Amino acid sequence: MKLFFNSSFFLIALFLLGNKSFSITDYQIKKICKKERRELTCIKNLREKRFNLEEGNYIEIPVIPYKNN
Repeated sequence: MKLFFNSSFFLIALFLLGNKSFSITDYQIKKICKKERRELTCIKNLREKRFNLEEGNYIEIPVIPYKNN
């Protein structure tokens, strides 16, 4: 009985949350790019990446290593 409930909750969560990807909003894009030197280029690039993410294509995310002083 416990196995049935666990598997049913897992399947419900899988179907409800499995196919959603949360992308960045226009306001968040403008807020991030406000600090950049070339603001319009930054906005264009982030909008392209958001579109590719929503379409299901892979996007490249740079990883900046953490330096502990």
